[in-house]
Amino acid sequence: MSDIVIRCRENGPLVVPAATLKIVDHLGNAFPLPAGKENVALCRCGHSKVKPFCDGSHRAATFQASETAPQS
Repeated sequence: MSDIVIRCRENGPLVVPAATLKIVDHLGNAFPLPAGKENVALCRCGHSKVKPFCDGSHRAATFQASETAPQS
């Protein structure tokens, strides 16, 4: 099994490789993934109109989430 890398964009969405991804709601229903995308951006600001996906609303909302992981 390969490692899945989720990238936290500075003040933006979580970015996940689409090839290994399936997103389901609390009932187990799968969300259709955007077609033709290598990566999928997931909203973490709460302002997107297409949740769970990012629509760029974090920019207008001035979302701040620039946390970083500990350096090893």
